[in-house]
Amino acid sequence: MSVSAVRKHEIDANKLAKRLRRQCGQAIADFNMIEDGDRIMVCLSGGKDSYTLLALLRQLQAKAPVRFELVAVHLDQKQPGYDPAVLPNYLEAIGMPYVILEQDTYSVVKRVVPEGKTMCGLCSRLRRGSLYSFAEREGFTKIALGHHRDDIVETLFLNLFYHATLKAMPPKLLSDDGKHVVIRPLAYCKEADIAEYAQQQQFPIMPCNLCGSQETLQRKAIKAMLADWERKTPGRVENVFRGIGAIAPSQLADRALFDFASLGSHGSARHDEASWLLGDSAAE
Repeated sequence: MSVSAVRKHEIDANKLAKRLRRQCGQAIADFNMIEDGDRIMVCLSGGKDSYTLLALLRQLQAKAPVRFELVAVHLDQKQPGYDPAVLPNYLEAIGMPYVILEQDTYSVVKRVVPEGKTMCGLCSRLRRGSLYSFAEREGFTKIALGHHRDDIVETLFLNLFYHATLKAMPPKLLSDDGKHVVIRPLAYCKEADIAEYAQQQQFPIMPCNLCGSQETLQRKAIKAMLADWERKTPGRVENVFRGIGAIAPSQLADRALFDFASLGSHGSARHDEASWLLGDSAAE
């Protein structure tokens, strides 16, 4: 590689790192994800997304206007082929405080889920339960997850196509039990950028051998659909993501979000809903 080519590669790498850092910081600011004194549990799966999340949060921590603590937490689920030395070696090399939890969710999933069925749902619930319990015991104020822009858009279509609901992944949420604040600082970051950054940084990626080989997952079908859209119409996925943050309730059909019944009302008594459902039979 020529000197000029090397220089261009370095410039491009710097631009990518700055873009990801800026997008991460913007998401944190827009949704007030991190506050002074926070103790944040960074969930580290060993994949490209969580490695990137940890790297960006560490970079932002060094220059942030508020003080906060980061602790990397990984759950060893006892999957076949798992190397328990990979993450400790990496985290110790970069001087990152960490905790490795152990729970044999692999055996549970294999025992409960029928052969050929997808395992991600149960695996995710078991993993989340373990991490949430640990966060509560240790007094973490925030739980940081590595979901990115593409994850959010994919979830939107998964819920729409398979569950008939219009919802995705919020950048920040309160858990159902009200005990945990979950943040997704990579919400504005593209998966392609994260993948390139992870390759540049040479993170020691740990593939998931439990569900990664299940080619028929619904999410993979959605991912393929979005990739096809992006090839044919670049920028479409970004527009969908922006649309999630520009909701117009009056232009949808959710009566709990918008009072359609009172539109155009002149103050007369509303007809009973049952009479409308019965139609002509109500007058017989």
